Amino acid sequence: MNVLSINGLTVDFHTDEGVTRAVDNVSFVVPQNRTVALVGESGSGKTVVSQTIMGLLPSAARIAAGEVILSDPTGVDAPVDIAQLDRKGLRMRHLRGNKVAIIFQEPMTSLSPLHTIGDQIGEAARLHRGVGPGEARELTREMLRLVQFPDPARALDNFAFELSGGLRQRAMIAMALICRPALLIADEPTTALDVTIQAEILKLIKDVQAELEMSVLMITHDFGVVANMADEVVVIYHGRIMEKGSARALFENPQHDYLKALLSAVPRFAMDKSERLVPIRPIAVETPAVSRPAADAPELAPGQALVEVRDVSKQFSIRKGSLFGGKARSMTALDRVNLTIRKGECLGLVGESGSGKTTLAKAILRAIPISGGSIHYNGGKTGCDVANLEGPALMDFRRKAQFIFQDPFSSLNPRMTVNEILTEPLLIHNISTPVERAERVRELMRLVGLDARYLRRYPHSFSGGQRQRIGIARALALNPEFILCDEPTSALDVSVQAQILNLLQDLKRDLGLTYLFVSHNLAVVDYIADRIAVMCRGRLVELGETRAVIANPLHPYTKALLAAVPEPDLDAPLDFGALGAQRASDPTSWPEPFRLGDGIAPALVELEPNHFVCAPGLAGAERETAA
Repeated sequence: MNVLSINGLTVDFHTDEGVTRAVDNVSFVVPQNRTVALVGESGSGKTVVSQTIMGLLPSAARIAAGEVILSDPTGVDAPVDIAQLDRKGLRMRHLRGNKVAIIFQEPMTSLSPLHTIGDQIGEAARLHRGVGPGEARELTREMLRLVQFPDPARALDNFAFELSGGLRQRAMIAMALICRPALLIADEPTTALDVTIQAEILKLIKDVQAELEMSVLMITHDFGVVANMADEVVVIYHGRIMEKGSARALFENPQHDYLKALLSAVPRFAMDKSERLVPIRPIAVETPAVSRPAADAPELAPGQALVEVRDVSKQFSIRKGSLFGGKARSMTALDRVNLTIRKGECLGLVGESGSGKTTLAKAILRAIPISGGSIHYNGGKTGCDVANLEGPALMDFRRKAQFIFQDPFSSLNPRMTVNEILTEPLLIHNISTPVERAERVRELMRLVGLDARYLRRYPHSFSGGQRQRIGIARALALNPEFILCDEPTSALDVSVQAQILNLLQDLKRDLGLTYLFVSHNLAVVDYIADRIAVMCRGRLVELGETRAVIANPLHPYTKALLAAVPEPDLDAPLDFGALGAQRASDPTSWPEPFRLGDGIAPALVELEPNHFVCAPGLAGAERETAA
C-alpha cells in the first residue's frame, strides 16, 4: 500500500517579477513502512514538495496541477487529495501533525524558547488526540522515553536552550511522532549535527519507524544518509524528477548525468591526494601574477612552525558567586592543548560540538583571551606571543591571520554591497589608495571565480556557495599568511561543497597559504588536510598525518568518530547497534591507557612515527608535548 502518492504535481510562485515554476510535473510514491529519499541541491524543489504535503506552502505559491493523495494504512479514513484542501481549513489541520508530520532542519529555530519541552510536545497531543493536560504530560513523557531522552521526567520542564543540538532534534522527533502519524517527513534532519549525533538520530528514526510501522520521506543532499536509510531514491533538479528507483539500482548503476555528477562531487575516504572533486558547475579561477606584496613576503620556509600552541587552557565561568554565599563555577573548554601548525600545510581539527574546536580557533586568532599557556605566531618579519598582543601589534597580526566563517548567510552584512564588504578590511587597515583598492577588489572577485559586475549587488542576491566565496575573498583581502576555516562547507550542498574545497586547495597552492580547517566532517578533512588533530572535551586526543589517522586510528574516540561517518556505499552500512552501545565521548569510560579523569593531565605520546595519542596511562613512555 502507498501511504503517499504524488501524481503530476506542479507548483508555481506568483511574484511581482512574474511566475516561477518551482515544481514541474513531479510524480512518486511512498509505500507503507518504507523510506524514500528525495535528493537534490538547494533550490531543486525538495522543500516545496514537503510544504505541499504539509499544507504549508507560502501565500505566493499556487498548485497549478497534480494531486497529492494521502492514504490511511489502517483503513479508517478514506484517501484524501491534499492538493484540493484549504491549507487553513479544519480538514488540513486535522491531517497536519495527526496523519502526516515533519521534522525540520534546524531544531533551535523550530522550538519555542518561551515554553518548556513538555508543553510544546504535549500541545500536539491535546490538539489532535483530545486529551487533558495530565494525560498529555504522561504521553509526552512516554514519547521522550521512546526517543531515548536520558531523563524523560526531568526533560518535561526543560527549555530548548538548555538542551544540546542532538536532544533538541530528539524533542522535535517526539513532537512529530506523539500522534503516531502514518507519514513522517524528515527535512534535512541531521545537517546541523555532528557525525556521532547524526548516527544516533538516524538510528532513532529507524527504530521508531520499525515500532510504529510508519512511512518516511527523507529529504537530504547527503548520500551517506541516503545509503544508510533509503529503500527508494528520487532525484530532483530544478523542480523535475531526473531519476528514481531502488537505492541499490541508483548507487550501483546511475543513469542520469546529473546523478552521476552528484555522486562524483561527494568526498570519499582514501581519495588520492592528486584527485580532485568534480563539481557540477566548475568555477573559473584566475590567479593574479602578483599575489602578495613584497613587503609582506614570509620569511619562513614551508614545513617550519608557523603557529605553536603550548599548554593552552581556557575556562569559562558558568555561574558567578553571590552575596549569599553561592560559589563561582567554571567549565574547562581547553585543557593544556599542545599543537603546531606548519607553514604551507592544512591542519584539520575535528571533534564533536563542544569539543573545543572553535574555542581553540578563536584563541589562536585572539578573538577570546586564554586562561593559561602561550600561542606563538612565527609569521611575518618577527614572531610574537598572540596572547600578549595589544594595539598596533595586534592589528598587524590580524592582517596576517584571517577567518572564514561557517554560515555564509549571517557572516555578511546584508546592508553592504559586495564592493563595500571587500573594501572594508582595506579601509580599516588604511591600505592603498582608492584606485588601488578598487583594483584589488576586482582582483579578489576574479580570484574566487566571481564576475566583477556583481560588485554592486547585495548578499541576498547570491546563492549560498557564492556567498561563501565572497567570505573567502574578504578573508584574502589583506594578503594573509594564515587562514582559520571554521566549518566553511557544513551549510552547503555536496556540489557547492566541491567547488569551495577545490577553490581552497587552489588558493593554498597558488598563494602559499596555511590553513587550520575546523570541521566535524571527517571525509572532507581527509580530502583537504595534510595532518589531522582530534579533540574531545577540550583535550587533544590524537594527532598525525591524515591518512595514518584515518587508516589506523589509535584512540577509542577517533575510532568512534570514524565508525559514525555514513559512507555513500550500500556495502558499508553503519553499525547502529555498536554505535548505540558506545560512550566514546566520556573520557572516564575510555580503556587504559587512554582514560582521563580529574587531576590527570593529558599528554601526547608518540605511539607510531609522527602519530601522537593522548595516553597518560603509559607509564615510563616518552611523553611528547611539542608535537
